[in-house]
Amino acid sequence: MRFVTRRAGAGWAAVAAWACLLGGLAGCTGDGRSPVEIQLPGKPRAPEEAIRITPEDNAKGVPADGPLTVRVPEGRLERVVVTKVEDAQQERVPGSIAPDGLSWSPDPKAGKLALAAKYTVDAVARDGHDRRQARHTTFTTFVPGERFIGYFKPENRSTVGVGMIVSFNFSRPIENRAEVERAITVTADPAVEVSGHWFGRNRLDFRPKQYWEPGTEVSVRMRLRDVQGAPGAYGIQDKTVRFTVGRSQVSTVDAAAHTMEVRRDGQLLSTVPITAGAPENTTYNGKMVVMEMFDVTRMNGQTVGFGGEYDIPDVPHAMRLTTSGTFLHGNYWASPDTFGSTNVSHGCVGLRDDKGGGSDTPAGWFFDRTLVGDVVEVVNSTDKTVAPNNGLGGWNMSWADWVAGSAIA
Repeated sequence: MRFVTRRAGAGWAAVAAWACLLGGLAGCTGDGRSPVEIQLPGKPRAPEEAIRITPEDNAKGVPADGPLTVRVPEGRLERVVVTKVEDAQQERVPGSIAPDGLSWSPDPKAGKLALAAKYTVDAVARDGHDRRQARHTTFTTFVPGERFIGYFKPENRSTVGVGMIVSFNFSRPIENRAEVERAITVTADPAVEVSGHWFGRNRLDFRPKQYWEPGTEVSVRMRLRDVQGAPGAYGIQDKTVRFTVGRSQVSTVDAAAHTMEVRRDGQLLSTVPITAGAPENTTYNGKMVVMEMFDVTRMNGQTVGFGGEYDIPDVPHAMRLTTSGTFLHGNYWASPDTFGSTNVSHGCVGLRDDKGGGSDTPAGWFFDRTLVGDVVEVVNSTDKTVAPNNGLGGWNMSWADWVAGSAIA
């Protein structure tokens, strides 16, 4: 039997080499690198090292402008899907992988992330040794402490008159008026120029230079969600409403002649006798727009500064012209010979009517032929011109003055 004898030095060298490989002892690399940088073939990086995602997994309060990135230190990304999960619906965030395959970033044209929303990130990559690895993370964006909305006219899918003005009243004062105005787009078909005008910090109206053309289709796009209207206050609306402009009807009330000429598409439809505001309570001059219509409503003088002078519980065929309380309405309590001869109202325009509202009376006839958005212009009154922000009175401003009231003009 033969015995093979090995040198002790060689044996200890082998043991030391294996200890260096298995134990990762400092100084065994021979090139000064830290042992954590050594990647052995067959031993992949941990998922969070192989695919690095910002924000971190389960992060909360992430700003709407990110940052949002997916990176790998080596190899290449195969697929990245970022999804907003809200109310059982999913919406992907558009983005792309860089040409070198090492990073993914969102499309800058897609805008900011939604606030108060949960996002998921799913990424698949291959490392430098062509091994596939996947990672799934979630994060939640910042939840604002305060929100605002814009209450708007007209209603969605409504048919309106040619004088309709798109009007927003916001639930809180707006300080970043330009940003809010940019988030609302009013477009028309056929196309016309439309401009916004601010009345203070709570109200923003939109109108074209002239009355809308009959048949125009108008679209109001609201991208107010997550728009910062004031410090700490963000919008919540993201929707589109549409309305159609019907036939043209413009009526002219002559307070001195006690008549109202009703014109449809430029042609005189009828001349109706009226009663306007008495000398002590005159009717505003100027262009007014029908804002609301009621078959019957209550009119109480205490609500508009007249004390207890009147309280009529059943005023028929009432069409609101101003926020301050000017109506064009049916009147059954005045003598029939009042209409067309004298002015006796508290500032409204009255048409003869029956108690309960007659269908064949002047008031009933006009009510049945009126749309919200129709124009009623009062002339020859001794009162001042109605203020542009009293109701939808913006047509009393020149186009230059209107555009000057835009925050982005």
